[in-house]
Amino acid sequence: MTRRLLCLLLLIGALLPHGPTQAAATVSVNVTDAKGRPVDDAVSALIPIRGPQRARPGASAQIEQKDKQFVPSVTVVQTGTAVQFPNRDTVRHHVYSFSPAKNFEIKLYVGTPAEPVIFDKPGVVVLGCNIHDHMVAWINVVDTPWFAKTAQGSAQIAAVPPGDYELQVWHPRAPTNRPPMRQRVTVAAGGPALSVQLPY
Repeated sequence: MTRRLLCLLLLIGALLPHGPTQAAATVSVNVTDAKGRPVDDAVSALIPIRGPQRARPGASAQIEQKDKQFVPSVTVVQTGTAVQFPNRDTVRHHVYSFSPAKNFEIKLYVGTPAEPVIFDKPGVVVLGCNIHDHMVAWINVVDTPWFAKTAQGSAQIAAVPPGDYELQVWHPRAPTNRPPMRQRVTVAAGGPALSVQLPY
């Protein structure tokens, strides 16, 4: 075997993957309140320790106004997502938010506005209607594509690559300006089952 051929084989061997690659996991998160009861609409998000993830191109969501309510009342999106606010009612609505994460307003309208609202900063955005004071909703904007909302206290976050993350759990019943619950977790191929109890 010539020296040149030997060097080539060593180089190829160094570039080839060694050992089995770890597959993405599904992470289960169970959320209860201070009395141990399952909590609906708690937002669970896995933030990579290595830093924020870019939003998928064209990421979008919508929050309807229906029967003078925002539907859904709690939405979670990744930073950079475009959100539409279609009005399905026969009356006009005036959607607004004064939240630091996104300050905007869509003045009296029916149907679907021509332009969506881009949520470009992480944080909690509280929505209201300038005409109907009882209408309120929340958007939790997170720096990650790995998130889910609980139903009957359980959330499933799919396709999470193995690695180290900060789990953040937030709920609209949290006191104003209270940050989300946080804990560091390691995701392996099997996917951990996590439990969080909210103190309220």
